Amino acid sequence: MKISELAPGTGNVELEAEVVGVEEPREINKMGRQLRVANVTIRDDSGTITLVLWNDAIEKVKEGDKISIKNGYVNTWQDKAQLTLGKFGKMEVLG
Repeated sequence: MKISELAPGTGNVELEAEVVGVEEPREINKMGRQLRVANVTIRDDSGTITLVLWNDAIEKVKEGDKISIKNGYVNTWQDKAQLTLGKFGKMEVLG
């Protein structure tokens, strides 16, 4: 799958991409739990998209890493498409 093919509502996303930017994590309170969230910009040869990472997943990636996403899904936040792992998605750092 290519980033250019992703649209809000797309599920079971599988792709490989390069991390081109990692924002500072921010803390949020969700239903009484303190969570950390960070936006990561990823790209392939077809385009870029924001990958949203939570908690421990944030530390797994850095700029320049190649990653593989399996079973991700696309939703929207503030009218922008973003890729998220959700409960069942997996991310692997390829190097």
